[in-house]
Amino acid sequence: MGVTDLDAQVAAWLAADPDPATRAELDAMPEPERTARFAGHLTFGTAGLRGPLGAGPLAMNRVVVRSAAAGLTAWLQARGAAPTVVIGCDARRNSDVFAADTAAVVTAAGGRALRLPERLPTPLLAFAVRHLGADAGVMVTASHNPPGDNGYKVYLADGAQLVPPADGEIEACIRAAGLPPRGLPAAEGEPVGPGLVDAYLDAVIPEGPDLSSLRIAYTPLHGVGLGVFTGALARRGGRADVVPEQAEPDGTFPTVVFPNPEEPGALDLVLALAAERGSEVVLANDPDADRLCVAVADGAGGFRVLSGDELGVLLADHRLATTSGPDRLVATTIVSSTMLSAMAAGAGVRFVETLTGFKWIVRPALDDPSARFVFGYEEALGYAVNDVVRDKDGISAAIAALDAVVRVGGTGPDVLRRLDELAAAHGRHRTAQVSVRYDGADAGDRMAAVLAGLRAEPPDRIGDAAVARVHDYLPGGTLPPTDALRFDLAGGGRVLVRPSGTEPKVKVYVELVGDPADDAELDARLAALQAAVPALLGA
Repeated sequence: MGVTDLDAQVAAWLAADPDPATRAELDAMPEPERTARFAGHLTFGTAGLRGPLGAGPLAMNRVVVRSAAAGLTAWLQARGAAPTVVIGCDARRNSDVFAADTAAVVTAAGGRALRLPERLPTPLLAFAVRHLGADAGVMVTASHNPPGDNGYKVYLADGAQLVPPADGEIEACIRAAGLPPRGLPAAEGEPVGPGLVDAYLDAVIPEGPDLSSLRIAYTPLHGVGLGVFTGALARRGGRADVVPEQAEPDGTFPTVVFPNPEEPGALDLVLALAAERGSEVVLANDPDADRLCVAVADGAGGFRVLSGDELGVLLADHRLATTSGPDRLVATTIVSSTMLSAMAAGAGVRFVETLTGFKWIVRPALDDPSARFVFGYEEALGYAVNDVVRDKDGISAAIAALDAVVRVGGTGPDVLRRLDELAAAHGRHRTAQVSVRYDGADAGDRMAAVLAGLRAEPPDRIGDAAVARVHDYLPGGTLPPTDALRFDLAGGGRVLVRPSGTEPKVKVYVELVGDPADDAELDARLAALQAAVPALLGA
């Protein structure tokens, strides 16, 4: 039998791969799996690449990372002189190796590679791009994904994640560059001094109330947030009790199934610590510290974990109360609660609804110089409380959340009372999310098929709720085209369906709005809609 096209692809890949572990994996891989692994390649999704660690073009490995770095560098070179790229990484497996490979590729191509001084949160990389005057930034992280994943997040000179058409253009440059040679000269890049962390804290931690009286429990969930968070807290006189089992960076995440504060069980240890120490506020960052989860004491011996939308409302209330001017702009996404729109109208400030992801949330203010960005959020625990870091930032958001707690009275019950006051003013917005996970190499195709089926035959009812209108985001319009469907319900409420941009999941977002006096009825209707989601997706 002659050499097949697959054989040639595998041989070329093995010749380019500097990692003996992935070379051995590919050598030992059964033919069907090898065929599946070479059936395509990782493409730029949410501002870069993300996928499982492993061999071949459909996994995260040193060949994929080197190719991405070569394509990015070529794209930057086509727009000017030798580019400067600042590079950071978290504590996941191979993050430091992928960062070093990126530096080597940039340097070999005649660019300048700057390396962050240690494993640091993603917001530090986003900050560093503008602070250091770089042409681009690369953060090696898979954020809150499962332990077996890693990723490659790209920022451009404005400090924001790249958006179309840049992502497609870089993708084309990656394909055109081919596979970098295995024998690439090693180059660690120029180290950025340790003063970067202080510069970041100077820029994002404003003057505010003393936090020494707040009893705080905190977890970085085995990630890289602890040092920067405690440094930020110390600037306000505060300190936190930290979950010892989760304090040190560990890419295996041994105490949680998924290192995501939204996942069941992820907060168990920090909530237990908070109960033991009598904490008023519980804070959790995800492993790269760009997300924030908050729980507050409920006054009855327990804790209430705020949903992403509830924390968004609390932070928006704080930012609107502590800033002024009609040029202020707040933004959220099509899948987040509509309550921010009502709050913005009440405060007389600009409001924009965007597609999901912070690459879109920060964009309206960048596109409109007359707008002053003061707050943006997405329900998946992502918050931007300033325009310094043009991405979600779990560190500055944590300090803003503590400031908000102090401003409303300093206790957990005060926070819950304030949320009730906001509901009385703007309506009780009940939101929930249901996700269906798809495993296997064909996960993307199966997810696309779910949306295509709903598009071809929209449901008349979701559970007991009649569908009044269907809005399809795929054709575009005021927003760029995206694969999402919104079902507006008779009598109020909505259900929105979209595939995740970072995980093999179809996500369904449900919202109902009503009078605060109708909490029990709203909760019952919301539960019924959640229960109807599997049938809606054919799961």
